[in-house]
Amino acid sequence: MRGGRRVVVTGQGCVSAAGVGADALWHSLLSPPPAGHRPVDPWDPTPWLSRVEARHTDRNAQFAVAAAELALADAGGLKEVAEPERAAVVLGTALAGVGTMEQQVLVRAAKGDKRVSPFVVPMIMPNAAAAAVSQRLGWQGPCETLTTACASGTHAIGSAARMVAHGVCDIALAGGTEAALCGTVLAGFRNMRALSPAGLTRPFDAGRDGFAVAEGAAVLVLEPAESARARGATVLAEVLGSASTADAHDITAPLPDGSSAARCVRLALRDAGIQPSAVGQINAHGTGTSVGDLAEARALEAVFGASGPPVTSAKGATGHAFGASGALEAAASVLSFTHGLIPPTQGLSAPDPSMSLDLVRDEGRPWEPGPVVSTSFGFGGHNGCLVLGPGR
Repeated sequence: MRGGRRVVVTGQGCVSAAGVGADALWHSLLSPPPAGHRPVDPWDPTPWLSRVEARHTDRNAQFAVAAAELALADAGGLKEVAEPERAAVVLGTALAGVGTMEQQVLVRAAKGDKRVSPFVVPMIMPNAAAAAVSQRLGWQGPCETLTTACASGTHAIGSAARMVAHGVCDIALAGGTEAALCGTVLAGFRNMRALSPAGLTRPFDAGRDGFAVAEGAAVLVLEPAESARARGATVLAEVLGSASTADAHDITAPLPDGSSAARCVRLALRDAGIQPSAVGQINAHGTGTSVGDLAEARALEAVFGASGPPVTSAKGATGHAFGASGALEAAASVLSFTHGLIPPTQGLSAPDPSMSLDLVRDEGRPWEPGPVVSTSFGFGGHNGCLVLGPGR
């Protein structure tokens, strides 16, 4: 990142509908998904939280704690840090404790005020997941929550990387978490015609008709390259750059020409100090919605031209985990470095002929790992972009 220390990824932890752990996420990226929404089911929080703690913790925070613990274990067990006041937690979420809120509204309606849980407020607060992680670890540096709809996880990683790059902290846990598979949320998305009636997310497909909703979380361990090298850590990836822009256009719809999203990608590439021609893969937002995918395609075409790098979208496999999606996709990009393979875009059978993208489909494509552009776009016009490079 410009003007700062090199920031590397030394661990990652994932919770998804495919299961717990990065290996489960990778397997799902290579396998046709089942139809329907993608809950984390079965889910047992007790390896990370006591049963009493779990009862007082919304699922989105439970997922975050698990993903953070898994990421630290992957990084070589970094729970104990020399200076906890220089250890940060930065997480993104779009809908936070909406499941708890819906449940407690029903309790109040049926049984009255006195039956509402006294834990409802701390359970529904958007910052609850980041707070839970920092409290469990005793990390006393920046503890922040970003909520920029479906760009939240991407923005959280970019923000945390900048903290590490510029010496605000020496280690950070960064990512996103979401547990919004509840009736009111599903009804709202269904009524705005954003959900696929077939329960299949088909990014950039000519017949795309919306997305399937998913739960999950992903957290990355970020630290300066010199610190990782000094402790003999395995470097999985490097955060080369990031950027954020706003469409300033509509509460849900993106700018149709993708111009602000294109500007976001260009700014991220400038932050990384690389040209578009150096990018080896695009991990696209690709929600499978008609207007969203078309606007994103226009943005990518504007930046990379008609013969740009291979494009994949993880959401065909994972479903759409809203504020966690960008973090899960960053984890997928890191796994693509590790395995030397670009995963296919699951659900894509007939690419939209109006788009000139080199879409990876049917099966994974071997590649020589190079910079990856990972894009995220959220309701309200929030655009986020990460540029990740292979570990070295």
